[in-house]
Amino acid sequence: MSDTIIGVTGGVASGKSTVTRLFEALGVEVVDADVAAREVVAPGSDGLAEVVTAFGAGVLDGSGALDRASMRQRVFADEDSRHRLEAIIHPRVRTWMQERCLAATGPYAIAAIPLLAEGGGRATWPWLARILVVDVPEAVQRERLMARDGVDEALALRMIAAQSDRAGRLAIADDVLVNDGPLEALDAHVAALDRRYRALASV
Repeated sequence: MSDTIIGVTGGVASGKSTVTRLFEALGVEVVDADVAAREVVAPGSDGLAEVVTAFGAGVLDGSGALDRASMRQRVFADEDSRHRLEAIIHPRVRTWMQERCLAATGPYAIAAIPLLAEGGGRATWPWLARILVVDVPEAVQRERLMARDGVDEALALRMIAAQSDRAGRLAIADDVLVNDGPLEALDAHVAALDRRYRALASV
């Protein structure tokens, strides 16, 4: 059991997933917000029942699961619906993640939260011991998005603009990992952070 929980966040194409995989390779348990968001509205869950109560049975697909594509279209077209859905899902995601991080067997756990800056930072996630921001210049984000997703520059820029800006993410950071170099450099940075977090957890 570990009560030292490190939040990891960063902009799109910053390398968050690569960083969390490197922590996992060092024996650190990673709890992912995207997984949590699916689990809290899984078939048979209280979360899904509340979504159906709020939006009607039309949000379910043929198998009784949440029709994510349909729901996504609905909430992006209607801000009130988006806020209603977030009010159901977000508190459950935070609780789900905290419980699993606390149950981790290592000295500390990682909570991978892509939209941490957009979601209120530490005020919303007060159980985070530290927040690590994986940071890259916007030009690097743009190049990586164009290469990774096969999108043009205009769409890459819109994807970047849809998230909190770089300054907003850095404002909530306790630690910053600049990921604009080769993978070998990233290995060394993560190893150094791992040593720091293990020392923090042992205090």
